[in-house]
Amino acid sequence: MRIYISDEAADWFKEEMQLDDGEAVRFFVKYGGSSPVQQGFSLGVRKDVPDDPAAAVERHGHTFFVESADVWYFDDHDLYIGYDAKRDEPTYDYKKH
Repeated sequence: MRIYISDEAADWFKEEMQLDDGEAVRFFVKYGGSSPVQQGFSLGVRKDVPDDPAAAVERHGHTFFVESADVWYFDDHDLYIGYDAKRDEPTYDYKKH
């Protein structure tokens, strides 16, 4: 799997999560919620330190990643993170690779 993140989304995470230089953001599996790729699960987000990343991308001095233990959730999809200016929030899209 791969992660793609727009500059606008990276800036949003930096501001919203008050990221210091070099800090990383993890996308992880949460039980509950909804998702287009896994029923009964959803995508969580938190500051974290990569341990065994299956996918990672660096943007504006920050790493955005998914750990190997959570890769099953994506079901052979890549994660595309954009930004919705009208709602002032990130968007998530899953595309088969």
